[in-house]
Amino acid sequence: MKVLVFGASGYIGSHIAKHLVQHGHIVNGFVRNESSAITVSDLGAGIISGDLSDTGSISDMVGDHDAVIWAAQLMLEEELRVTSALIDALADTDRPLIFTSGTSLMSIPTNGDWDERSFAEDEPFEPRRQIAPRLEAEQLVRSSVERGVKAMVIRPPMIWGNGGCRLISDFYHSARATGSVCYIGRGLNVYSNVHVEDLAELYRLALEKGQGGALYFAVSGEVSYGVIARTIADTLGVGTRSITVEEGCEIWDRFMGRIVMCSCSRQRSPRAREELGWKPREDRLDILDECSNPAYALESERALPSWVRPGTG
Repeated sequence: MKVLVFGASGYIGSHIAKHLVQHGHIVNGFVRNESSAITVSDLGAGIISGDLSDTGSISDMVGDHDAVIWAAQLMLEEELRVTSALIDALADTDRPLIFTSGTSLMSIPTNGDWDERSFAEDEPFEPRRQIAPRLEAEQLVRSSVERGVKAMVIRPPMIWGNGGCRLISDFYHSARATGSVCYIGRGLNVYSNVHVEDLAELYRLALEKGQGGALYFAVSGEVSYGVIARTIADTLGVGTRSITVEEGCEIWDRFMGRIVMCSCSRQRSPRAREELGWKPREDRLDILDECSNPAYALESERALPSWVRPGTG
């Protein structure tokens, strides 16, 4: 297929683009600046540049592409506008449109405690109030099958691998900011997770075998935040510390402090596994392996005082 990837220079999009190229697809990545163009070109993908504020140009971008993958990050209002334009461009073509959402939509505030609830694709849940509008975008995409678009939504959990995990980076940041690796409450809360390369494989399978209107999860495991924090603390040679949600908002930001770091978000992915044959690789199942990735340690060495650098604690 000839595939247009929005967000191809980002963490998720770059892995998707590279994976598709490796499996024989022709990939073009949308870029907005020269730096992103270099990144996308290095993946073996072509370049399409433009301005997403010009909705009229989106149809020209889509052109004769056989499929479109949305893996970019925009504010919700702008995302809805661009997604609507993509649907208009693909209407009555039966070409795939894959929209990237996220399981923070399903997070349950626990102040660092565990919660037993776990959801498979399309099981009912109460969306997190702060980010519930994201459902509007998902529903817009999935309902576009009625307009002749083979539209699907992928809702990834916590993504890790190759030194790009936001969560792990923020745990390292807490050590830079406080001298300890911080977690909220008792640190028993968990987010389901997946390696970024296994996630990229799910996009390929959805592109090639997915069903219009489908929602797919990609889950390979879950580990409590307290365990992650202790693993990173051992890497740095420092201690851990329990903090409040309010302290977390000061150390990180309101989204990480109130939505991610203090919540449980647990999923299962039976539809992706049974319908698409998706299966994460055995050597990419443990997020704790990523906690000592040199990419995070090197970042810390540049920012931390010597007494909290790896190997000196």
